[in-house]
Amino acid sequence: MKFEERVQIYAHKLNETDDQIVDYILSHRQEIVNMSIQKLSKNLYTVPNTIVRLAKKLGYKGFSELKTALVLEDRLKTFDITKISDHIFKTYDMIDMDTIDMAARKIYESKRTLFYGVGDSAYFCEMMAKNLRCVGKQAEFFTQRHEMIYSAEHIQPKDLIFVISVSGETKQVLDAVTIAKQKEVFIVSLTHLNENSLAALSNLRLYCWAPKQFINKYEITDRTSLMIVLRKLSEHYWNGYR
Repeated sequence: MKFEERVQIYAHKLNETDDQIVDYILSHRQEIVNMSIQKLSKNLYTVPNTIVRLAKKLGYKGFSELKTALVLEDRLKTFDITKISDHIFKTYDMIDMDTIDMAARKIYESKRTLFYGVGDSAYFCEMMAKNLRCVGKQAEFFTQRHEMIYSAEHIQPKDLIFVISVSGETKQVLDAVTIAKQKEVFIVSLTHLNENSLAALSNLRLYCWAPKQFINKYEITDRTSLMIVLRKLSEHYWNGYR
């Protein structure tokens, strides 16, 4: 629900001070998302608690969630479905089933499959570990640098590392992969289709189409293509190797 719609729905709960805050937010929408609650309250000659109460009257958990919602609304204003479709079509076009099959086979032959990823890639690591565990495959995921480093230092020869990074240049991941590479374990990577350090370190490279996108300095890279490749790999593994 948009901010303006919330204001309309909950108008009966708002007092004169609330109305002034709402008007200020609407007039300074772009600045608000980068403004602290202390700065906003100072500009409005009020106190932070008043702003928090307004946010809760509008159905948000607090001021931080209100700001996050404003950012998401701005993203949706510039959302272009043709770009999303283009990313999906390009990803499907570049999927090589021979490579998918090799990745599935290497996972099957490994003793353990360890997934590395940070930030927005962390969810996909957890998802893939669950996709393998549900058919009895030993799988773990690591999303913090110190965890990945420790894992790489204690890696076993029959383990496999599967790294997910759109850019292929995430330092936390590269540090761990470099250690694992020295131990000669098999490394699979999934990145955006470009030349990158992670792909260069990998024994097997999977690609998707996910060029970086930004709005007002916020990264809004579409990661739908990651899901497509990982789902294709999961289904191939379930159907042919479990």
